[in-house]
Amino acid sequence: MRAESSGGVLLVIAAVVALIWANSAAADGYLQFWGQKITLGAGDFAVTHDLGHWVNDGLMVIFFFVIGLEIKRELAVGELRDRRAATLPAVAALGGVVVPGLLYALIAEGEAIRGWGIPMATDIAFAVGVLALLGKHVSAGAKLFLLSVAIVDDILAIAIIAIFYTDRLSMLWLLGTIVGLLVCVAMRRLGISSPWAYVPIGVVVWFATLESGVHATLAGVALGLLTPAGEVRGRKVLDTLEHDLHPVSAFLVVPIFALANAGVPLGDGALAAAYANSATWAVITGLVLGKIIGISGGAYLASGLRWGTLPQGMHPWEVFGVAALGGIGFTVSLFITDLAFADASLVSDAKVGILTASVIAALIGVIALIVSPRAGGGGSGREA
Repeated sequence: MRAESSGGVLLVIAAVVALIWANSAAADGYLQFWGQKITLGAGDFAVTHDLGHWVNDGLMVIFFFVIGLEIKRELAVGELRDRRAATLPAVAALGGVVVPGLLYALIAEGEAIRGWGIPMATDIAFAVGVLALLGKHVSAGAKLFLLSVAIVDDILAIAIIAIFYTDRLSMLWLLGTIVGLLVCVAMRRLGISSPWAYVPIGVVVWFATLESGVHATLAGVALGLLTPAGEVRGRKVLDTLEHDLHPVSAFLVVPIFALANAGVPLGDGALAAAYANSATWAVITGLVLGKIIGISGGAYLASGLRWGTLPQGMHPWEVFGVAALGGIGFTVSLFITDLAFADASLVSDAKVGILTASVIAALIGVIALIVSPRAGGGGSGREA
């Protein structure tokens, strides 16, 4: 919680800096800086992208690797291990994916329809950062519920990226990815526990995934899921990696990503043009209304049908506030935006929608949690 909340604050700062930079007298410098071409490798293995793409395709692998580790931990030893405890947040997260996507599809027009996956994601660092600001006004159960929903949300968002946002597919390179992952499995069975031993093969898996047409960051998720949750020769590999890499992801990778992607020009009528576009309102509606209706509806449905129960100490009214915070879809939503659209104007409009929705969702969530019956009742929440 402390790492996520601190990372969320830094994420907001980076996003604000990007917005100021992209709308200042140095706006051309912003575009030139992230647009400069960089080549990695040599010969047949040389890859050239601009700096912004290297951030999204390369640096973000660390972010998605950490997500893979978190998912593996929750499935193996965490809250999602117990079926009954996992059912309610899973149904809530599913509702928080399906309803926003449907609302987006109903509003978006023309080419904008391809961005239906944008409002499906929740930014866990941003949302937990907002939640942490409320302190004792929020029960420990509500925090646990948000984290569980966000983890399942991540699983669904990753599946969407893999299945629906892959434009081309090279079976030969994809085979290379699979072979690389099998090598990792073999190394694990041989008891090799040093993370450094996996770095070379990890780079190979990343490169093969990049060339296959599947988004390269999914290599990070796959490698994270293959990390053993138990001890290997007395070494807790997953715990060590998560402990070491989470700060790198939260305090370096995600802020750099925000700096590279949140710089949306808002002057010269750009803001008015964005609010006149269906894509912008589709994103706002999906993230704000879609998440509230989907997450809270899914949670209440699962609870009413006795498929699962809310975490101990969480008041049912807190579900609405947590659901609203689920509408903060910053990092992964921005990520999907760049995958969904080739048109720069659509990218800009969708980003305006994401920024607007994230602010609205945060405000609604904060107000809802402050006035909920849990407000001021932090004692029992801590006991939970």
